[in-house]
Amino acid sequence: MGSKKKGSVEIIALQCTECKRKNYTTYKNRKNITGKLEKMKYCPFCRKSVMHKETKAK
Repeated sequence: MGSKKKGSVEIIALQCTECKRKNYTTYKNRKNITGKLEKMKYCPFCRKSVMHKETKAK
């Protein structure tokens, strides 16, 4: 297991804006991207490409 020191890179989850399910996890560099991350991704529950927004990963 790695150390738990705070760096500029954090793990985030991407949540579907239609069905509100957390489908993807990714990394975000807080120094380069200051706002909330938004991406068009495929949602397997909605079965179409919809906007996914950044949320906290557990």
